[in-house]
Amino acid sequence: MTRVHDTLSNHKNSKLNSFLRKKIWDLRSDRRDLVGVFGKTGAGKSSLINAIVKEKDLLPTGSLFACTTVMIKVEATQNKKYEAEIEFISKKEWEDELWSLKNLYGEIPDEEKTDDEECNEIIEKMTALYGDEWKDRSHKNLMEPKYFKEIPEFLQYGRKIIQVKGAQELAAKLLKYTRSDSKDGQRWFWPLVKCVTVRVPNNDILKHVTLVDLPGNGDRNKSRDQMWKEIVASCSAVWVVSEMNRAVADRDGWEILESTCNLMGNGGECQNIYFICTKCDQEADDGTTDSILKRNLKAKEIVRKEFNKLHTVKKQFKDDCFEVFTVSSKEFFKQKKLKPDQTEIPSLQEFLRSLNNQHDQTLNYVSGAYGILSLIKGAKLGNVDPVQSARVPEILNEIIDRELRKVKRSMEDVFEVFKTCLSKGVEESETKSELALNRKLNPKGKGAGRGFHRQLKCALENNGVYKTKKKQINLSETISQFLTDSIDEEFRRTFPNDAKSGPLYGVIHQFSVDTNRLVQQYKTFELQLTFISTEVSKVKTKLCKDIRDRKKRIYSSVTETVQRTMQECYEKAATFRGPGSLENMKHEVETHFRDVKGTMFDKTKAVVLKQLKNLMDNVQKQLMDTLQESIELSFKTDHQLIPDFEDEFNLVKKRLDDLKNQNKEDQVLPWPDMLD
Repeated sequence: MTRVHDTLSNHKNSKLNSFLRKKIWDLRSDRRDLVGVFGKTGAGKSSLINAIVKEKDLLPTGSLFACTTVMIKVEATQNKKYEAEIEFISKKEWEDELWSLKNLYGEIPDEEKTDDEECNEIIEKMTALYGDEWKDRSHKNLMEPKYFKEIPEFLQYGRKIIQVKGAQELAAKLLKYTRSDSKDGQRWFWPLVKCVTVRVPNNDILKHVTLVDLPGNGDRNKSRDQMWKEIVASCSAVWVVSEMNRAVADRDGWEILESTCNLMGNGGECQNIYFICTKCDQEADDGTTDSILKRNLKAKEIVRKEFNKLHTVKKQFKDDCFEVFTVSSKEFFKQKKLKPDQTEIPSLQEFLRSLNNQHDQTLNYVSGAYGILSLIKGAKLGNVDPVQSARVPEILNEIIDRELRKVKRSMEDVFEVFKTCLSKGVEESETKSELALNRKLNPKGKGAGRGFHRQLKCALENNGVYKTKKKQINLSETISQFLTDSIDEEFRRTFPNDAKSGPLYGVIHQFSVDTNRLVQQYKTFELQLTFISTEVSKVKTKLCKDIRDRKKRIYSSVTETVQRTMQECYEKAATFRGPGSLENMKHEVETHFRDVKGTMFDKTKAVVLKQLKNLMDNVQKQLMDTLQESIELSFKTDHQLIPDFEDEFNLVKKRLDDLKNQNKEDQVLPWPDMLD
């Protein structure tokens, strides 16, 4: 197809020629499923990933403290070497963060520094990079080039590439960018790292899949936090990793699910949640295989019961989305107590392989190529019957008009349902959100200590959001929660993350121009109709992807619109200093909220409905424009303007036939109109 594209590029240009080159270019795709892996330090995430990809020494493991702010992606590469791409935050971002960290540390009273969680995070980060020097130097001094001599890429390019022959060598070189041990006196560079992508040569399990070792709840750094949100929202599956003996008692995993479910569910595309209990070969009653397996079954039952208590999570996902696995990475490699399948690592590997098979890019590419070459061949042959050349496009346009009316009716029904849901949400927000905000601004118990003044101030300086490893404040999310709740159920029904059912996806999947019937009536135009069939399937696939991406933005726009409305008071409240500043900050936020709440929720409703209407209009426009252009160029072309590609046509047709036979029994082909 590259040769076809280049030949067309060197040939006399025409509207059809340009159209064909664009279609060939659009065939290219490298869609990867993301699988997010959450879990606290020591839970066994790195060992699990190493076992999954069958590379025992790939990611660093051991007693060093894992850095919770570094995101690590693991994917396959066709290169022969192991590779790591280290992406740094920008110099400006680090300078801003330094200023913030230094100021925050200075505001914490000395007597509270030892036990303050946030203070310990600051010390860990600053000491990793600067040792003890950071305490006595200004943030400007700490930006001097001497501190970055070992990593000139941070200042010059923003990225560093490491290529080596073996996994163990790569793991050793990655330590300084992904781990920290404050006791050894070395310098560690993870505070400057935004993301690390590790690439493994020729790994079939990761063919179209990327495993992402994720921090628990985002990051104070805005660019890292934004990347974290985008990745979590793009995960088609999430694995929550916890040690077997702490799976239920350890709240980290459950809190991750509860705090991110909106981002993964209605605000994302997650279809599977796997709770993975690691180190399952340890601490069994007598250490025998039978006792290990019995304990694992019991653990699964307990974990499932715990998940059923998470009502906020369950309303975002289908009932069958949750599974529990009990794994042992150690036993997978050693096989002393358990067989490989008993470690359940092979089951997780098989799940990743199934993701690879869900969008077989070879079949999609060859199918699309065959459609394009069919159009070229049809145009080259010419149209011998001018009456039929006019009649077939007329019939196709009539069918498309009929199908578009079905799409429009379904979308109008969806719009009215959301309009009703949002109206109820506005009413509930106007009566309940003020109390919710008041509770957030006036916490009781442990959250009401002297540290809350500092936390609230940090939140106000950061668009209403404050995050540490164990605590999170999101004022805009608190205010918007009732409006979000009002659409949650309908959102999941309308935009299921599998993109297969629901009123929108359903009507798109049902959209058909019935080319098989037309081929029987108008055999002369079989090649052109084959191309039209591929175009229908391709635009349907593209629209489902567009809907999935846009629905994320629609869902997040609820909180984002509230945040923009409240932003003025956040900035003003953050300027208060001195005695009484805590009460002044609270008063500013509460007063502004009362002033705007009469219009804010109606405005938010209007924003959501406008985006929903734009999505629906875009779907109809893309269907109509794409197919009308394809029909026009398929039946109104000058065959003399097209080179001959008979050999390429025959080669691709044979390859497609081979793939059809190969997939007949175990795969539903993506474009049935063409392949039947």
